[in-house]
Amino acid sequence: MKMKTQNIISLFEKHVIPNYNRVPCAITKGSGSWVWDADGKKYFDLFPGWGVSALGHCHPKVVEAIVKQAQELFHMPNNYYTKEQGLLAEMMGTHSGFDGRLFFCNSGAEAAETAIKLARLHTEKEKINIISAENSFHGRTFAAISATGQPNYREGFTPTVPGFIHVPFNDIEAIRAVVDENTCAIMIEPVQGEGGVIPAEKQYLEDVRKLCDEKEIVLIFDEVQTSPGRLGTIFGYQYFGVEPDIMTTAKALAGGLPMGAIMVKPEIALSLKPGTHATTFGGSSIVCAAAMVVFDELINGGLLENINKMADYISKKLVAMKEENLGIKEIRQCGLMIGIELDIAGSAVVRRCLDNGLIINCTHDTVLRMLPAYNITKEEIDFGLDVLKNALSNVPTTTC
Repeated sequence: MKMKTQNIISLFEKHVIPNYNRVPCAITKGSGSWVWDADGKKYFDLFPGWGVSALGHCHPKVVEAIVKQAQELFHMPNNYYTKEQGLLAEMMGTHSGFDGRLFFCNSGAEAAETAIKLARLHTEKEKINIISAENSFHGRTFAAISATGQPNYREGFTPTVPGFIHVPFNDIEAIRAVVDENTCAIMIEPVQGEGGVIPAEKQYLEDVRKLCDEKEIVLIFDEVQTSPGRLGTIFGYQYFGVEPDIMTTAKALAGGLPMGAIMVKPEIALSLKPGTHATTFGGSSIVCAAAMVVFDELINGGLLENINKMADYISKKLVAMKEENLGIKEIRQCGLMIGIELDIAGSAVVRRCLDNGLIINCTHDTVLRMLPAYNITKEEIDFGLDVLKNALSNVPTTTC
């Protein structure tokens, strides 16, 4: 049944809880880095699914894998063995560098919850404190918002889960000042995504790793946005050369399907014993089949090479744009994870881009955020950045 945009919006207004600030646009079709709305308008998507559709929308190999798997087995509960989950775990663990052991779930927030529970399970009962960074984001569930270092996400939900301590990001001395005998874990995003695309300093991560080793503290990297592939390495920690004890991942993991996971060093993984944690839908055969395509394309399909080439191409184009006095204050980029901080309001830029067929995102009022598909081309980048340049040249200089 075909419907126009306004008909779809009317359905939502009548039947769906309005907890999102939705863009007045109803997307009905996607292919690669392009989507179409219900009225037939075409958009170039530089923020596909908040980084979920990292191989682009409806990648043919992902679609093929889903269809084939759907004809064999959708789902079995996790008290049975399934081939697809085992093969995916092997692919991910083999390329971790530390023989990572996997637990599969459904989202980044669920992965964060699992990592937090495992860190506490693995350490002595008195050790409950987890140190995380100010300006961080770890998800919307109770432990995840407790770990999140942005107070606005906790408004209306206090008291939150006890035991979380927030310190300034990229400040090892701030961590040292609060570490004590009750500290069980340190939880860090290698690149703060929702916080404005702010990378960790390599020395900072090295110092945190050393401190965790000295104090027998579990180091958790929240890589929901940075892996797999986003930074031009299989996993984001490989970009920095610092291994965590537990890593969470989600968005790009299954090529568009809902999936999360934690990858854990073997000696810590054993603390997650039967009965301590579970998930009904996590690691179903159909999402694992899709995820195997993502990893195969990264490992064998040349995607990592394209990510790094296109990241370099985008970087040069953005630097040239910055020099044209278009209101660009700073460019922050790791691979295909890009933040453009403006000295003007970002929301108006995003809206003007949308009007002209380009989808991007704004976070923290003035930071434009782009998470392009890994198979993006130079021609597509040229188109997208031309639209962005036009928007920056013509947008009113107002605040959000």
